[in-house]
Amino acid sequence: MSEYDLESLNEQQKEALLETEGVVLVTAGAGSGKTRLLTHRICYLIKEKGVSPYNILAITFTNKATNEMKERVAKMCDGGVWISTFHSMCVRILRENIDRLDGFDKKFTIIAENDKSKIIKDLLKKNNVDEDDKDKVSMHLENIKNKGLDIDEYFDALAEFDRNKTKLRVFQKVCLEYEEYLRKNNSLDFDDLLNKTLFLFHNYPDVLAKYAQRFHYILVDEFQDTNLVQYKLIKLLASVNGNLFVVGDEDQCIYSWRGANFHNIFNLKNDFEKVKIFKLERNYRSTKNILNLANNVISNNKERLEKNLWTDKNEGEGPVVYSAFDERDEALFVARTIDDLAREGFSFNDFAILMRINALSRALEEGLMSFQIPYKLYGGFKFYDRAEIRMVLSYLSIFVNQKDDISLLKIINFPKRGIGDVAVENLLEEAGDEGLLTYLLSERFSFSKYHSKLENFVETIKKLQKQIDKIPLVQFVKKVVVSFGIDVAYAGKDEDAVEKVANIDSLLSGVKEFCDDNEDATLEDYLAEVMLKTDSDQIQENGVVTLSTIHSVKGLEFPVVFVVGLEEGIFPLSRATLSSEEMEEERRLMYVAITRAEERIFLSYTAKRLVYGKSNPQAPSRFLKELGIVDKKHTKLLSSDFVQAEKEDVFVSGFEIGDKVFHNRFGEGKIVDISDDGLVADIDFEMFGKKSLMLNMAKLEKLED
Repeated sequence: MSEYDLESLNEQQKEALLETEGVVLVTAGAGSGKTRLLTHRICYLIKEKGVSPYNILAITFTNKATNEMKERVAKMCDGGVWISTFHSMCVRILRENIDRLDGFDKKFTIIAENDKSKIIKDLLKKNNVDEDDKDKVSMHLENIKNKGLDIDEYFDALAEFDRNKTKLRVFQKVCLEYEEYLRKNNSLDFDDLLNKTLFLFHNYPDVLAKYAQRFHYILVDEFQDTNLVQYKLIKLLASVNGNLFVVGDEDQCIYSWRGANFHNIFNLKNDFEKVKIFKLERNYRSTKNILNLANNVISNNKERLEKNLWTDKNEGEGPVVYSAFDERDEALFVARTIDDLAREGFSFNDFAILMRINALSRALEEGLMSFQIPYKLYGGFKFYDRAEIRMVLSYLSIFVNQKDDISLLKIINFPKRGIGDVAVENLLEEAGDEGLLTYLLSERFSFSKYHSKLENFVETIKKLQKQIDKIPLVQFVKKVVVSFGIDVAYAGKDEDAVEKVANIDSLLSGVKEFCDDNEDATLEDYLAEVMLKTDSDQIQENGVVTLSTIHSVKGLEFPVVFVVGLEEGIFPLSRATLSSEEMEEERRLMYVAITRAEERIFLSYTAKRLVYGKSNPQAPSRFLKELGIVDKKHTKLLSSDFVQAEKEDVFVSGFEIGDKVFHNRFGEGKIVDISDDGLVADIDFEMFGKKSLMLNMAKLEKLED
């Protein structure tokens, strides 16, 4: 990692860094070195302005970015700076102050998205409403919380325009019951972390003063991704000292669907006096040819601060555009190209295959597997969302928050103890307002009725509760897993069972790593950490190709990038229904995809694609034209032989079932099947087993009998 050295900054970066007082907005293009700027500014304040690290706050959006910034700052200057994500910052503030709010204490639990969905589903059922309305209620809750609104005022405003007022009022009731349910369980969802902190700041001036007075200098990364609540938090924290330094790029705002508002960049100029603006346009990541594509496409957006990325790197390889016959053809083109480049010296973790929607992954995965290319899918099922991991975390949660009936109800009959739904309902009725977990651990609870079923469970909780602060955290977690028989419950010889046990072992390893990195870590610290993990924190493992949605790789970079599915209706997502604002976000997403590439970029689209069970003709994405790929001087345009064959309605491969063939990677094999359209052959290779290959790309040699 680089040392602290102001001379390593370019002139644009240096000008922004030296403007230490007041409000500074830096609009930073992709790959323009904003992390270097932020870390050097922190060290400049400490080393040359004499600012105490205690008085500096730096906020990022991902754990990966937080850890990178912490490491850089620690190597360049003294530690002690508060560097965290928005959510982690709010967890820390709430741990210290949430007892001001009725019904909450510092042992609160952060619930996962699947727990939130189940709670809403149960509340809808209780109110005799179709469970299919779960997503609508979730949407209303997210709108309310991302904008910091009052539930009743929000629904009153909607009722003025909504014809189905009865249904709307039921949704309002469910939202209110949801909030009360969380309060009773001393639990918060992710949006609450921000909202409850904002509520504290608004209603308890001494709490706000404690932090606003402490932080003389505040730095915010990825400012374009802030939602309204996050923006308000920053305004309040900067209200005393007024020194705010924000770095953002409106061209990379791709999260409006979850409340991000790049207009906060423009609002900043209205809400603070004498905002100083700097632009970072020099790109350190990509070649000139890649930047030309990025500049071409994003210039079509109207709502942006004008800037043009440039680099002193060389021209680099021109983009490659592949016109595929269908999704199988596209997938095998991607796989074959990766295989070829890997033979030239690239490692598999140099590659990223980026898609607009996860639904495109199946064909791509099959293509990679056919070439035996290792890959990992991101933007899909996360480690901490797996059933066995959620179960262990639920067990751990009851030792932190003894009001957490949400977790208790998930574990009370796992492993099976014969506690069915009727028994649970009876227990809940007995517990009353006290809460079930509190009731079970109290003297009021008698084992007489449920003696054989719950005594061991409850006594084990009490026994382990006494040990939680007396033994190392890793040892405690292992005891929880073993004492409740969680490891035995998942044990088995089949592949699924082996994987589940391996995942639990991996979780224990993660606890150890967390303890190694965080001295004096508590169980509540660990649970908060894992609940805030994001998919992008795990990307770029060694030796695997990254297959991901574009949203999941923002902030990352790869030597070689494939952007697939460039068709109208897929990317951009919909041709018929997008507003101009939504189309601009789709275009920003394309810009983000392109600017992940350092050296090579491949773009592909299909003539037809299987969508919703039907093979439909596809039109090339408008973005291909906006990219300027018609310039054949700098672009390599490739077309599948099958595309031309489709136009001529003729294709003859020259191969038949039973032919013996040779492939330069898989060796000798025999064709055992050919698809009805003559495009794909199933080949049984002597050394590698059965593979499906596109006949126009496989470069097969027919062998004589």
